[in-house]
Amino acid sequence: MVYKYDFLIIGAGVAGMSYALKVARAKKGKICMICKTSLDEANTAFAQGGIASVTNLKVDTFDKHIADTLIAGDYISDQQAVEQVVRMAPEQIQELVQWGVNFDKKEGNQFDLHREGGHSEFRILHHADDTGAEIQRGLMAAVRACPDIEVKEHHFAVEIITQHHMGVRVTRRSPNIQCYGAYVLNEEAGNEGQGARVDTYLAKCTVMCTGGCGAVYLTTSNPVIATGDGIAMVYRAKGTVADMEFVQFHPTVLHNPQETHPAFLITEAMRGYGGVLKLPNGETFMEKYDERLSLAPRDIVARAIDKEMKIHGLDHVCLDVTHKDPEETRHHFPNIYQKCLSIGIDITKDYIPVRPAAHYMCGGIKVDLNGESSIKRLYALGECSCTGLHGGNRLASNSLIEAVVYAETAARHSIEHVDLYDFNDQVSEWNDEGTMTNEEKVLITQSVKEVNQIMSNYVGIVRSDLRLHRAWDRLDMLYEETERLFKRVKANRDICELRNMINVGYLITRWALERKECRGLHFTTDYPQHAYDKK
Repeated sequence: MVYKYDFLIIGAGVAGMSYALKVARAKKGKICMICKTSLDEANTAFAQGGIASVTNLKVDTFDKHIADTLIAGDYISDQQAVEQVVRMAPEQIQELVQWGVNFDKKEGNQFDLHREGGHSEFRILHHADDTGAEIQRGLMAAVRACPDIEVKEHHFAVEIITQHHMGVRVTRRSPNIQCYGAYVLNEEAGNEGQGARVDTYLAKCTVMCTGGCGAVYLTTSNPVIATGDGIAMVYRAKGTVADMEFVQFHPTVLHNPQETHPAFLITEAMRGYGGVLKLPNGETFMEKYDERLSLAPRDIVARAIDKEMKIHGLDHVCLDVTHKDPEETRHHFPNIYQKCLSIGIDITKDYIPVRPAAHYMCGGIKVDLNGESSIKRLYALGECSCTGLHGGNRLASNSLIEAVVYAETAARHSIEHVDLYDFNDQVSEWNDEGTMTNEEKVLITQSVKEVNQIMSNYVGIVRSDLRLHRAWDRLDMLYEETERLFKRVKANRDICELRNMINVGYLITRWALERKECRGLHFTTDYPQHAYDKK
């Protein structure tokens, strides 16, 4: 089947829903948002700590937030992107509130602000310790109440449509690649007895909001659906990606071998609250690595924990908040308290076992200040994009505000240009006549496990050329096997996700090999020097 929409949004986290609501307000055409699973399952919902914005003007300033972002990003952030996000943040916070998102307040109706690692001031707005879930809730309610936004759940984008799908040869040097929509797998059709099918979605403007790629690693704070779909699709379509070596490992997820996708996040706000990192025997260790101690930026803390675990042969370290007032701890972190209690840990009395896990992709689809990619008519927002804001390492709680700011600039730009575009009716429909056997399903499952092992063992927190080349060789073999399988079987979500994971793993490895220095989140034993230390 063929569908036509003025605005096609692929993904439904804070970026996708914010964009949809902003475009709907302009009344410029039909809007469709496709969701890989259900509307409520997105990386946004798993964000605990909060959203960063300068709101307390008595002590905080835009310049301070800009400086903190540049320092955390190891001075390779895009200055214009940083300025744009920081200065536009307050008005976007107010719009979230207008859409029904609730942030905690204190006496005098002032926002109750937290401080997190790398921030020089208290500027983190939050809702208890489940800020992402509250933002997701508020935006979902607003989207569902908007009659102009059509939401299609359990629909999976297989590929974006470009000139290539009209028989035109497209290369990375092609001067004017354009996006005409996407091929979308309708899994709900299978529930209707028709069998899952790939439909053609033609669009004047297409917006990629597919989130991150943490699921390529063995342990991640991301949900299992975070398989890097948008980045992989745009790369295959010859779009520009950037900074893929900068994978942020959150220093503190709850060490629980039974939960790996997602591992339960112990928010950075808990360290801002006064939590101290320790070894299981009670010794502190962060003083060996940074004068900011437990509040150092995430890359420094994650590497410190990784090193201490290796030195002492540990599978975790600990976070201690037992010195804090128990009632205050339970009030500020009710979900963490209950989660830990469910596995026998009372955080007011016991240390919390924590370890690093894959958390956030700072790179992705390269976009300009309007959120537009190198492929015309294609925008990318949220974690799948690379705006340049994060540079070598994302400052805590900058991701959610980046998503809503770029949703604003992309909405303005696409609204201004949508009438200049037409639907392209020359696009051919998807050819999908294969089958899938149980044996092939087993092969896919095994390949996913192999990708997880390769990325975790060879492309993790600490890297070397030897490990990276080994990852490259093994991913190349998996790529060849999977492409042959993809051409033979009927399109389904499992094989598509595997393809995307391999593509993203390859991109992370390739970018890591090309950076011959330690910078931000990329730490290699072969090139320990810093670029700006070189004379």
